[in-house]
Parts: sequence; C-alpha cells; structure tokens
Amino acid sequence: MKKLIPFIFLSLTSATNYAQEIKKDEIKREGGHYDVNKFSQMYSEMATPNMFRTASGAPGPAYYQQRADYKINVELDDKLSRLNGNETITYYNNSPESLEYIWVQLDQNIEKPNGATTLIDNQSIPGAASPANFAQNYMEKPFEGGFNLEYVKDAKGNNMKYTINQTMMRIDLPQPLKKGEKLVFSIKWWYNIVNYMGTAKNGRSGYELFPDGNKLYVMAQFYPRMCVYSDVEGWQNMQFWGRSEFALTFGNYDVSITVPADHVMEATGSLQNRNEVFTAEQVKRWELAENTFDKPVVIVTQQEAEASEKGFSTAKKTWKFKAENVRDFGFSTSRKFIIDAMAVQVGNKKPMAVSIYPKEANPLWGDLSTKAVAHTLKTYSKYTFDYPYPKAVSVSAEDQGMEYPMICWNYGRPDENGRISDRVKYGMLGVIIHEVGHNFFPMIVNSDERQWTWMDEGLNTFLEYLTEVEFDKNFPVDRGPARLIVPYMKGNQQFLEPIMSNGDVVYNFGANAYGKPATGLNILRETIMGHELFDHAFKTYANRWKFKHPTPEDFFRTMEDASAVDLDWFWKGWFYSTDYVDLGIKNVAQYYVTENPTKEVKETFNRRGRKIADAGPMIYLVPEESAELKPESKNALEKEKIQVLNDFLNKNYTSEEKAALKNPKYFYEVEFEKPGGMMMPIIAELEFEDGTKETHKFPVQIWRRNNVTAKRVFATEKKVVKIQLDPKLETADIDTTNNIWPKAAAADKFDTLEKK
Repeated sequence: MKKLIPFIFLSLTSATNYAQEIKKDEIKREGGHYDVNKFSQMYSEMATPNMFRTASGAPGPAYYQQRADYKINVELDDKLSRLNGNETITYYNNSPESLEYIWVQLDQNIEKPNGATTLIDNQSIPGAASPANFAQNYMEKPFEGGFNLEYVKDAKGNNMKYTINQTMMRIDLPQPLKKGEKLVFSIKWWYNIVNYMGTAKNGRSGYELFPDGNKLYVMAQFYPRMCVYSDVEGWQNMQFWGRSEFALTFGNYDVSITVPADHVMEATGSLQNRNEVFTAEQVKRWELAENTFDKPVVIVTQQEAEASEKGFSTAKKTWKFKAENVRDFGFSTSRKFIIDAMAVQVGNKKPMAVSIYPKEANPLWGDLSTKAVAHTLKTYSKYTFDYPYPKAVSVSAEDQGMEYPMICWNYGRPDENGRISDRVKYGMLGVIIHEVGHNFFPMIVNSDERQWTWMDEGLNTFLEYLTEVEFDKNFPVDRGPARLIVPYMKGNQQFLEPIMSNGDVVYNFGANAYGKPATGLNILRETIMGHELFDHAFKTYANRWKFKHPTPEDFFRTMEDASAVDLDWFWKGWFYSTDYVDLGIKNVAQYYVTENPTKEVKETFNRRGRKIADAGPMIYLVPEESAELKPESKNALEKEKIQVLNDFLNKNYTSEEKAALKNPKYFYEVEFEKPGGMMMPIIAELEFEDGTKETHKFPVQIWRRNNVTAKRVFATEKKVVKIQLDPKLETADIDTTNNIWPKAAAADKFDTLEKK
C-alpha cells in the first residue's frame, strides 16, 4: 500500500519553519567573501600529486629512493671512554638527477664545546642553585665531544674535499654522480663518549657510570651517516639541534665492534660469530630460546654477569653483525649485562624478543621486559604488517627512551631498596612498548623525523595505547584517550602550535607531537570512522609505505582513499590549526501535538499569501511556551484523539501495518551550539524517566551549512529527563559544563565529580 508519510512530515516541517522564519527584508547585505567553509578540500594545503606520489596517497610509478650500504669497524676504549672507527659507504643514486655533492650527518658534533646548540636557548640567572648545578653551569670546562675526522677518501684512496657546517658535512664530488651510478668513499674518525647522565647535550647515547667503575654503553649516532635525498626536499640536511630526530636512508650494514673481552652486547642485525663471543653453554641456551615461545630463556645469567663486572679485562673481542634493509645501526655493550630471549610467532616468521640489563634492573626486567617486547611485536604486526626483522632488543639504560632498528634503550629500575612501585613498573612497560614499537614507525615506515615528528611519534603513540590496553586492560595510559588531551587543548593559545609544525619550534613538545596526533587517530577510529574502516586504511598506509619515505600528504590521502571517508575537515582542524572542540546544548524545547493552529502559525501562512484552510488537514507541533496551548494538550500523544492523524492511518495502513508503527508521545527540538572552532560529530545521550538511555550520533556533516548551531528533533515514547553530549568523553571537548540539559543536572553532575 502506498505510504504518504513523507508528505505529512513535509507539511509539519513546513509549518514549523514558517513559524520560525526570519524576515528577508531584515537581512543586511554586504560584500562577498572567500570560501571559509570548514568542509573545503585541502588543495591549497597539500602538495600537488605527481608521478612520484599519487593523489591516492600511494607511491607513484616514478617513485625512487636512494640507498647507502655501510661497512663499519669500531673499537671501544673502555678506560678513556673513546670510540675509534672507520667506515666505507657505498651510495647509490637512484634519483633522476645528477648530484654534484652529497651531504653526511655528523650528529655527534652536537657535543662539540663550541657548537651552536649551546647558544640557541634563552638563559636567566636563577635565584638559587645547587653547588652541582652552579659548578656545571659556570665553572666546569665544556666536554670535548664531537667527531674528529682523520680523513675522507674516495675508493682510490684520494682525499675528498669536504665542508663541515655544524652537524652536517658536504662532500664535493670531482664529477657529478649520475642516475644509476654509485659512489664509494671512506671516513675515519674518533670521538670522546659522553656520560649521558652528566653534561650531555644529546642524551640519546653515551654511557652510564656505576659506583664500581663499570660503564653501560648505549651507542648511537656513532658514525657519519648519509642524509636523505628525495623527490620532496632534495637533500634533507636540516641541522640537528637535539630534539627533532633523524631522516635516514635504507641500506645494508656489515659492522665489526671490538670491545673488552669480558663485555657482552646486542646490536642491530644478526650476530655472525656467536660461537666466538659466547661460551658453549650460552650458545646452547640461545638455541633453546629460538624454539621457546612461552617464556624467556636466560642466555647470560646474573651470576655470570656479576662475575664479569668484578674484573676489567685488557683482552679484546670482536663482535660481528650484519643487517639488511635498515636505516640505521645501534649497539649496547657492558660487562654488567644479563641477557634473556624468547621466540615470537608473527605470521610465518619467528623473530627473537631479547632483553639485556644489569643486575640493578632485576627482578623487574627479568619478569617483564622480554614479555613486553614479544607482546609489542604481535600487536603492532596485527595493525600494520608482520614484523620483518630477525629480532627486537630492549636495553635497560636509566633515564633513557630511544629507538634504533631492532634495538632500543629503556628506563625503569627498582629503587635502591629493591622496591618496585606501580609508577616504575608501568613506566618501564610503557617505554618498552613505545620504543620497540618504533621499529614500525619510523624504522620501517620511514618518515622524516627531522621535519615531521608527529609522523613517527604520534602514530607510534597511538599504537602504543592500543598495545598497552591489550597487555593489561587496566593499564594506566597517559596518552591516547580523548579526555587526556583536554588540558593541552584548552591551554593558552600563545603557547600552542599546529601539529604540522617542526618539532624544534613547539613549546609543549610531548603533547603536540605525541599526545595530540595519537588522540586524533583514536577519535578517528572510535568516533568518526569506526574500527573496520580505520584499521583497513591504517594498515593500507603502513603496507604502502613500509621501507619507503612517506610524507604527511601520503598519510592523509591514503586514510581517505582506503576508507571512502572525507577527512579534509579533520586534517585541517586537528593537524593544521589549534582549533579546539567545544560542543554544547544551547536550547531544548518540548513540542505538543494539536489539531488547532495557533495565531502565530496563521500569521505565518498569511505572510506567505496562503490561507491555512487551503493547506488541507494538518497536524500542528506547538512549542510548550505557546500562550495558546491548551492545558489538556500538554499530555503524552494519544493518536486516537488526533482525528486527522487517526483518519490518515485508518485510510492508508492495514491493521498489521498500524501495529508495527512507532508510537512517539514526546517531541523535543534540541539546538546544539559549537563555541569551539573544531568540528566534531554530535553524540547525544537521552535519559528517560524510567532510567533507561539511548544514544544518537550525528555525523560531522551536520555542521556543513551552519558552523555555529545545529538542530535535531527527537520523537520518543518515554519522557526525556536529561540530555548529555559526549557521555564517554570521546571528542576532546574542552568544556563539558555546557554538555548537559537541564542545567541543574549539569551542575549536580560536576559538583559530584569535583567532590570525587
């Protein structure tokens, strides 16, 4: 049977609109304006697609990237805390351009006593200082750090011309390096290793000194490294100022590391001479660990480590590692190390989860570190791609949290009395998950950390959050959920920058580069896109750009391309601005159903040149404040008493169809407002007088024609006693005091929260 409900509802809506219309002759006409609609597409913000990077966010048919292979030999002088090294770099030019020179990173130069890094921060005289700080700031001689280059030579042994600019070195080529050609050159250097817990300007590497004179080394940026040359920027040779990290080129590594014979170590890559550097018993333990998936196997015991740390061997031992398709190399060595390991099943691969730590880290590390590594590899692989490397190593290094391919340094140890607080335990677990997770972003999905910190830290923090709550549903997470970013979002705008800012210039680095991007992704997954669409798009991005160099545009475009969700409004608001979310309930009006038109409705019809009698049978929704509303009408709708409606239903519906109809008795017009600049879906929870609740979610497009207010009508069978926006705090709304109607309910709610 033909249904005429759309016509009836249209008539009802028209009558309401007539009653609320704004007289057109009252509109003030002014000059035009540019497109300020927040749903406008991002053609002006994003780079133009091309043959290198497509409009879909995928690598294009002309995409290329350079390659740099390293053969490195280093020797650690444990007494002098000095590293001596030489390397041969084979650089492949896969770009369509010829290169007249190349750029090399000299990150250790941040420790040079006359380096510019010491001059970029403002200073003031404190009112008081500890003797240690006073001596360090005003009396001690600066640390003699930085690379000391002995030579830079070509493949034939000829000296090459080079120029050092702080942490960057340009090597001029005698003739351009053409497309498809390779360059082989060598560098010899040495530098003093800094006590990273002392006066280091770059705390990412160095040594930790123990009371007995032993040192625990975490070694990174220890060799001159090639800069990235790409289709986006050419040479990425921005200086290293200490915060924004590294843009690096993939390649193969062959590294030999000579250390005191009583040291044990771990490093990027696969160990090539295990039988030479471990005892026969330790080799057997490792072989057992390679086939143990349920718990770690101790490779070097605490008893063995304690025996080693009592002596300082003058003999030497060389450890040999090889790594394929990695962007960097790091290693950690000490005579204090305990080592444990276990295998992890990831797809059809069985990478090793490994932990190395001094006795001071036990029992915390022996109980939890390797288990956390294994859990991280499994969880991240689920959301991205199967972990491709042969191992992931967690190193206990106090005051550290830093990552390199297959190896990372992490803080968290029991106090001097052996006590392990929840803060220390979960802090250690969080940093291990985070730093091991960096194997995926940016070690494999290799974004430019020097320019776009959020592309590795933000994405990684988001996955860290998912991994933590899967590890322990009660994990005390500090980033990810929307409510945790609110204090930052409501802060002084003078000290806020868009996420799309270089990390060196932002005030609140942690919130800007870690917390806000992670929260944005969580809002996309939980509130805007849903798990299925988001997870597919995110995995598509990870697989498109693994072992490649993505840009922000590649991420933004892929997330839309793989989901069919237009997110330009979100990228613009959340990433390119400091807009904040603030939605509220401006007004709630209850309407009653009647067959009798009010004076206001009649006047509206007259203004339109129509007679209300000509409109035919009508049903009128009258606001409760109407003076003409009869008291007997202020009751729940009984459709049998509305003769017009009853006649229509009897004429157009069978008995079975009428029985299936909903029976709304209460009608509410809710006007939402948006004091904040950031758009967001409206999530409204209705609570009824019987205590039950229902949630209505309206997509962000509800704001597409009015960026200030939006209205929705709720027709319910039960009386509404409370309406609350964002009841689960999933939109990062900075002011929830305007989220509840009636206001008295809001005041009661927030008074209760304050008391708690």
